[in-house]
Amino acid sequence: KSANPQWREQFDFHYFSDRKDMLDIEVWRKDNKKHEELLGTCQVDITALPMKQTNRLELPLEKHPGSLLMLVAVAPCTGVSISDLCVCPLGDPSERQQISQRYCIKNSFRDMKDIGFLQVKVLKAVDLLAADFSGKSDPFCVLELGNDMLQTHTVYKNLNPEWNKVFTFPIKDIHDVLEVTVFDEDGDKPPDFLGKVAIPLLSV
Repeated sequence: KSANPQWREQFDFHYFSDRKDMLDIEVWRKDNKKHEELLGTCQVDITALPMKQTNRLELPLEKHPGSLLMLVAVAPCTGVSISDLCVCPLGDPSERQQISQRYCIKNSFRDMKDIGFLQVKVLKAVDLLAADFSGKSDPFCVLELGNDMLQTHTVYKNLNPEWNKVFTFPIKDIHDVLEVTVFDEDGDKPPDFLGKVAIPLLSV
């Protein structure tokens, strides 16, 4: 119930070379769980922003009243990666030893922001729900940790997809929960939900 909301949320988007250069933003209002209304959209051209500094942007909403105030910083990606199983970042024994040394007890106060990182191997899914009329699905998998999000490629026409991808996240809060969600790609429409699992970091 506010015309001037303050969210104060930070989101980290991991920008890879195969992504488009425009950041699309939508503002919605919600009456209840069933009714939502689009209040406006705006775009940010990532390539036009200077690197390694915080850019204060006031963006007017297209075709709607109001504007969105945000801080956007573009910086080199550190601690995050997507790779195939054959080039797994922790597969090398010498690298594992360096990691163990970096996070041993005597070094635990060297950098208070460097809590650690999480590596997740997404292998496959089995017996997924058929979302298409053909009796198949076009599944992809989304991993979320805090406000970080990475996703696999889509495996088309398959209820038992194999992704075989390795995802690495920096950990910012040891109390975060890793959420792994499987969706069915549906063209230009929003993807269909196929299932979800939540894994608290403290349980790993």
